[in-house]
Amino acid sequence: MKTKSNIVDDDLRPEYKFDYSKAVRGKHFKRLLEEGANVIVLDPDIAKTFTSSSAVNDALRSLLDLTRSTQSLTRRSNGRSKTHAA
Repeated sequence: MKTKSNIVDDDLRPEYKFDYSKAVRGKHFKRLLEEGANVIVLDPDIAKTFTSSSAVNDALRSLLDLTRSTQSLTRRSNGRSKTHAA
């Protein structure tokens, strides 16, 4: 039987080697929670239209402004007109 060699063929450059003994788990997790960072994935057709996050934010803000301005026009009262109220 042949014995297996214990030598690992490591072809990574020295600058890509990382010392995991000094790594800190969840180092940026608390900051991300405090800032409220989240990731939203856009469909490809939407991503072609909005090339940056600021473009998406501007479009959504204008949509919110539009809905706020038209909300009073579409809001209905109790369904009765004032002339029929008893």
